[in-house]
Amino acid sequence: MEWDGKQRSYDLHAPPGFSPTGAKLPLVVVMHYRDGSPKTMREMTRLDAKADAEGFLVAYPQGLNGAVNALICCGSNDDVGFIRTMVQRLIAEWNVDPARVYAAGISNGADMSFRLAVEVPGMFAAIAPVSGGFIGQKAIEDPAFKPGKKVSVVAFAGNDDRLMSSLVGGMRAWHRKLGCTEKEPVWVDAGKTVNVTTATCADGSDTAFYTVNKMGHSWPGGTDAGLGDPKTNINAVDTMWTFFKSH
Repeated sequence: MEWDGKQRSYDLHAPPGFSPTGAKLPLVVVMHYRDGSPKTMREMTRLDAKADAEGFLVAYPQGLNGAVNALICCGSNDDVGFIRTMVQRLIAEWNVDPARVYAAGISNGADMSFRLAVEVPGMFAAIAPVSGGFIGQKAIEDPAFKPGKKVSVVAFAGNDDRLMSSLVGGMRAWHRKLGCTEKEPVWVDAGKTVNVTTATCADGSDTAFYTVNKMGHSWPGGTDAGLGDPKTNINAVDTMWTFFKSH
């Protein structure tokens, strides 16, 4: 499609038996890391297989010059407008359920999911940032930079990620702006390698922040492609889809 005077593209995966005149399906928008691509994201996450099993559409937008214009990086392209228009097209032409649109991404793409949650109010019911966050001066310091309509968040980060302190600080800023009340973290697995901190927010949204021990800047449960880490005791795709289904 053409947007803002530039040719833009995205991959779209539909589950078997899909019909544009059938039942309305959920949509998950998945954004790649800097210098990544839709192809790598498909191989790394295996979201297409999850979509086939659960019955939803997956859209993978391609960033210009390998990235999207998120919170602290990259470029000056109108990627918010591009992705908003892409979703509107999919709602109109691919029978997407507008009440079940979600965004996910890793690194630069994760940052972008937070930007979309704020700047396209009401479009996304929930987001799933992986190894990225609500970061940068505007996110941390501007009290007005927050969602105008509720959007829930399930986030994933590795304890060995060099950006971990920023990601934790970003979640705290999100909680502060939305009046969220955090609960004590709990272990997810018997080996105590993954914990989750949940919170409920004043606008009716909620958050879940998963911390993965001995993981760096990666996608937990992904393949060896791209930034995937197949050795973790949590699978980001399974976990985020469970979260999305409840929102």
